[in-house]
Amino acid sequence: MKIALLVHDSYGAGGTVRATTGLASALAARHEVELVSVFRSADAPGLPPHRRVRLTSLIDVRRDAPGSENDNELQHQPSAVLTGAEGSTRMFTRLADLRITQYLQATDADVVIATRPGLIGYLARAADDRRGGPENPGPAFLRLAHDHLTYDAHDAEVRAARDTAIARLDGFLTVTEQDATAYRARLPRLPRLVRCLPNVVPAPDVEPSDGTSRIVVGVGRLVPAKRFDLLIRAFAAMSAERPGWSLRIYGRGPDRARLRALVEALGLSDRAFLMGPHPTTETEWAKAAIGVSASDAESFGLTVVDAMHCGVPVISTDCPVGPRELITHGVDGVLVPVADEAALATALAALADDPARRADLGTAARATARHYTPDRIAERFEQIVRELRPELLPPPPAPRPAADPKAAPAPALALRRTAARIVRPLRRRPEPPAPAPTPLPTAPTPLKPLRPRAAARATPDGGLAVRLPRAGLGGEHLTLVAQLRGTEGTAPGQRVELPLRRPEAGRGPYTAVLDRAATPLAEGRWDFYVERADDRTRARVRSTLVEQARLLNLALAADAAQVTAWVPYTTAAGSLTLRTWHRPAHAELDMIHVGADSLTVAATLYGAAAPLPPGTAVTLVAVSPLDSAYDIELPAAVQDPWRLRATLPYPLLLGRRGTARDVWPLRLRLSPGGPLVPLGRLAGDSVDRKRTDVQPARTLEHAIRGPVAVRPVFDPENDLTLDVRDVTQATM
Repeated sequence: MKIALLVHDSYGAGGTVRATTGLASALAARHEVELVSVFRSADAPGLPPHRRVRLTSLIDVRRDAPGSENDNELQHQPSAVLTGAEGSTRMFTRLADLRITQYLQATDADVVIATRPGLIGYLARAADDRRGGPENPGPAFLRLAHDHLTYDAHDAEVRAARDTAIARLDGFLTVTEQDATAYRARLPRLPRLVRCLPNVVPAPDVEPSDGTSRIVVGVGRLVPAKRFDLLIRAFAAMSAERPGWSLRIYGRGPDRARLRALVEALGLSDRAFLMGPHPTTETEWAKAAIGVSASDAESFGLTVVDAMHCGVPVISTDCPVGPRELITHGVDGVLVPVADEAALATALAALADDPARRADLGTAARATARHYTPDRIAERFEQIVRELRPELLPPPPAPRPAADPKAAPAPALALRRTAARIVRPLRRRPEPPAPAPTPLPTAPTPLKPLRPRAAARATPDGGLAVRLPRAGLGGEHLTLVAQLRGTEGTAPGQRVELPLRRPEAGRGPYTAVLDRAATPLAEGRWDFYVERADDRTRARVRSTLVEQARLLNLALAADAAQVTAWVPYTTAAGSLTLRTWHRPAHAELDMIHVGADSLTVAATLYGAAAPLPPGTAVTLVAVSPLDSAYDIELPAAVQDPWRLRATLPYPLLLGRRGTARDVWPLRLRLSPGGPLVPLGRLAGDSVDRKRTDVQPARTLEHAIRGPVAVRPVFDPENDLTLDVRDVTQATM
């Protein structure tokens, strides 16, 4: 069966694109599938479908692309077919009218699925156009609509046009049974057309959460409807008596600045973090102890099922559609009333205080999530097709009956039992085969180019395990190499070679393990390559998945001589990299508090810095950007042999301004004239604290320079600095 799915722009990364791409990939395991993107806005899709899915675009709108049609005048005219928002040039154009109609007239698909109201309108119009008399009785393909939003999510004009179009199709699919019920009630003459086909949510290839991280996670677009403000306030109430807990919010969107201001106003800058978008949210769900969806409304709840797949219990607002169908309250998650901050805070506190209940809910959640895996949804789609157009699919095979041990033997078995009584004709002994001709020498088959792709996982002791599928490798003599960035030689400390192990049986992936205890790596960034001795080639390792969850509860590796930390990650270009720190001493920040005119920090000492002898006089040093003579040194309070606390008044910095912007690294000095010890955050899973651990700025008045802003900022080494700049010169 050939299936075509019509999408507005499959090169984006929104919820509808993810849902449609997931369905296409699920069906491609059983059928021929074409994903038809009306517009192509990027060189490659943000959410690539399965390799078996054929991706087609009708209108190229990439800037400066050779085939771009941005200059086509029809692309700047609103649709002549659609009305309301769907007919505007922001959605569909006159050129789209033409191209979609041409495609629908020419396609040889057995099933065509439209995925938003405008495309439903085009599909209904094409059906009408092809009903033209005995020689053309109607479209050959099954016409289905699959709207991924709830009935009331569209404005009245778009909704009315969509409802009219649905009546001219063969079937209409919703993503929840609740929404299917709503459509049947609103379209009383068409109940036979409406069916439910949930979204596909594949089970991720990550270790599930162990529930011990004390991290609350929310994922989604930063828009008001997702109510991350409600989550932040509820977390503030819960964490007031539970300071060990933190909140991470993943996503991008226009609400980011407002949410950042709320975090600062509630004094949560060191416990609530806006993490930005992440390419593999499954690795981030696996770090969570509790997941939260605080939305006012949802059409399904993809992120809820993502979390459930990772064994994370989810607290969700009980939206009219979506979460209440995914979560059974008290069994595999928790439901709270919509927009009820107190109820959400109470539910958070209850789960935070009950690890056994979190574990039970997480186990049940994983079982529930299996209902939305690709094979389950593909089977459900096939059943819908059989109901609407039986001739397109044969019935599923009947289960084979169990063998009856008392039944008569099968004919073949009976034949074997009587073989002694069968007379067979004599067979002539075959002539010996002629010797095979000596093959002519042939040139060796050239090896395929190296295209290594890896999945990596932190080991329990902080090392790194790497898996490389055979696809993209080839050759017999392969080595995984870690190279210190910025170096080209092979000197010790710049290059590490790891043999790639083959599986003992089958065609599983190659594997390698980098042992942190046995492999001292210099501080820096280490890039990974596969080198093939067969033809002396090498290629950078791309990374599809990097799991860091085991790092969350792992202490820094330290002894009396050194402190080390490793964090594997994927670069912006998609390559596997390991960030390492290797120092004689380090002060790990436990707390940062930004007061009205001062900064207070608390830290734990590691390496040669600890333990402190009794009576040690420790100072906090703000290192001057001008000259060491201008350093600011203040006494630190030693709380025990490993921990200390210090406060730096900001006015001390104002009298030593040098330029419009000064950066003051913060360090500790453990003895008069002794070396400076870095003060920062190396433990955990972050390679870029500057992006996530954002602290508020404070503005003070300088007698000469006017208003001056001071903000604690992490530098590229994850060490703490003070950024001091004139407000009139730049915005912080």
